[in-house]
Amino acid sequence: MTPSDQEQLKAHLKAAAEILYKNTDPTELKSFESIEKSLRQKMLEEVGPELGSFFFPAVSGIQTGKPRKIKSIVGSLEITDNQAKYFGLKAYSQFSPLMEKCCLLISANESYQMAEKDLEIFTGIKVSHSTLQRLVQRQEFELPTSKQGVQEITLDGGKVRLRNEAKGEGCYWKDYKAVCLDNVYSGAFFQNNQDLIDWTNSQKLLHPMYCLGDGHAGIWKIFQEIGDAEQRQEILDWYHLKENLYKVGGSLKRLKLAENMLWQGKIDEVINLFKEMTHKKFKTFCNYLESHRCRIVNYQYYKEESISSIGSGTVESIIKRIGFRVKISGAQWNIESVPSILSLRCAYLNGQLSI
Repeated sequence: MTPSDQEQLKAHLKAAAEILYKNTDPTELKSFESIEKSLRQKMLEEVGPELGSFFFPAVSGIQTGKPRKIKSIVGSLEITDNQAKYFGLKAYSQFSPLMEKCCLLISANESYQMAEKDLEIFTGIKVSHSTLQRLVQRQEFELPTSKQGVQEITLDGGKVRLRNEAKGEGCYWKDYKAVCLDNVYSGAFFQNNQDLIDWTNSQKLLHPMYCLGDGHAGIWKIFQEIGDAEQRQEILDWYHLKENLYKVGGSLKRLKLAENMLWQGKIDEVINLFKEMTHKKFKTFCNYLESHRCRIVNYQYYKEESISSIGSGTVESIIKRIGFRVKISGAQWNIESVPSILSLRCAYLNGQLSI
């Protein structure tokens, strides 16, 4: 902007400010905060729409078409349907792209009721919580694709509390699965393991491919359908293994010795260490070792050589961060709304809602 344009703009803005000031209720000018709110409201109602009515026709070069109202972060804008097509706006949507992203971003982190309140505080624009919920449910977020190829996959399950449709019946919990690719990309799938498998298999899976999870049988059943047996190296989460070891109890010295053996992948030595023990806990743990024998590696070597992670902490963190939204105190979900909120939360975690 040239100095001449700057001076001209300042003169126009000063004139506009004088008009706005003259038409402001004195009760709105009693504190700095009240003046801020009054100014913002006037920008949304008077200034922003007028600027928009110039910019959008000027950029598109289009003046014709049926009028259409769009709620944007600079106020309510009136454009034509032909201008909307030029800018690629969604059909029948009442929000501008940036306004929609703001709505989704705050809905990904707050309950819809709190999102309604906070959105009005942050932007000065009121959007009802029911409108926010419908907006989320209409979204179809495209899951990301790894450009470099995937070498490490972690998988775990979480729970979401559902509202019972039968009157008088309490809520109940259902599982969902979350997967993290190379500690970067994440996806969550409610009662739909096949979509999880299909998305993961759609990636460029490298050889070898390291698959990490806890001891839950359902996790390994899913892994069996990802990639092929030649490229897949399954690894039992070290921290889960250690936790199960110490649940056995007994001599701490013996448990520490067993831990050192397992750290080096010495399964038979641990079984021999416990073979004289008659308590059911020892036998259960030995059976657990046998069932995961092919997944227990030399963790010390893998860690020292940075071959792969030795724990599924990344996907467990994803589960906790999803829970930050779906497990809001007192929250109960209709079963049909769960996939959309999981998809929204993962889009937020994957950086797809960044502004």
